[in-house]
Amino acid sequence: MNSADITTVTSLLAKPQKIVIIPHKNPDGDAIGSCLALAHFLKAIGQNPMVITPNDYPKFLKWMPSDNLIYNFEHQNSQSKKLLEEATLIFTLDFNHFSRTGQLEPLLKASNADFIMIDHHQQPDSYAKVMYSDVTMSSTCEMVYNFIDALDGTDKISKEIATCLYTGIMTDTGSFKYYSTTSKTHRVIANLIDKGAENMAIHQQVFDTNSPARLHLLGVALNNLKILEDYKTAYITLSQDELDKHNYSKGDTEGFVNYGLTLDGINFAVIFIENKEEGIIKISFRSVGDFSVNEFARNHFNGGGHTNAAGGRSEVSIPETTEYFESLLEKYKSQLQ
Repeated sequence: MNSADITTVTSLLAKPQKIVIIPHKNPDGDAIGSCLALAHFLKAIGQNPMVITPNDYPKFLKWMPSDNLIYNFEHQNSQSKKLLEEATLIFTLDFNHFSRTGQLEPLLKASNADFIMIDHHQQPDSYAKVMYSDVTMSSTCEMVYNFIDALDGTDKISKEIATCLYTGIMTDTGSFKYYSTTSKTHRVIANLIDKGAENMAIHQQVFDTNSPARLHLLGVALNNLKILEDYKTAYITLSQDELDKHNYSKGDTEGFVNYGLTLDGINFAVIFIENKEEGIIKISFRSVGDFSVNEFARNHFNGGGHTNAAGGRSEVSIPETTEYFESLLEKYKSQLQ
């Protein structure tokens, strides 16, 4: 943040506010971690914030400190609407377009509250009074750490805040392996461990609490893996029937797309997951090197994200979607080499 933003935020937080913190729809570890960490910090400086998620989030994130501060808009609709209608200050974390919030979008557009955006995705919209947007950052959680630091608040980072921030940075960096993981990221992580984040315990809570159903579903996903060697591409499909057969729960397919990139010589990995309730095929894209899946998703699948990690959607069947996807690859063949 620049000095003008810091002054604005300091002024806003100098008086009591009715604060709501919002992550994107289908929130991941970075979204939940950043929201809860910020909520803990705001409480430490005398505010009384609440977090409202557009919908539910995975069980492997529900152990995080003060998960009870979170309202699920789908399950606690009237309470959530009341909080949003009364809000004087709204933080939006880990997204930069209201469209990423699903059913919350019209409520956010209608709000008279001041907005503060903290986000690291590309092409932000300009709805916020304060826009802390930096696409070079590893995660929104690292940005929340910087936000706290800019307000001279690192002395208020408790074990709870450190745990939430560590979780988000760990998950959004692929356990610190992505290019966006810098020496500064590691220094932040070291500080969080010093503040009480228990790295081994956090890793176990997130990655080592699988159900048998999830592992069986992973077996189906890997069995469906298709490799296109000429394009250094691999993709996975999962139908609604396959999800239902293995008692799918939200978050069960988290990380499946990354298996494609573990193959020698593969630079582009994709997963196509059918969601009959929403009438879409949900798509996740991952790449290594300079191939921008953000541009690919924006150009062809109504999505976007980061250079090496993005999402998208299709409104036709899995076979039609994958046929279209394969037809695009010749155009990108040179980039994928």
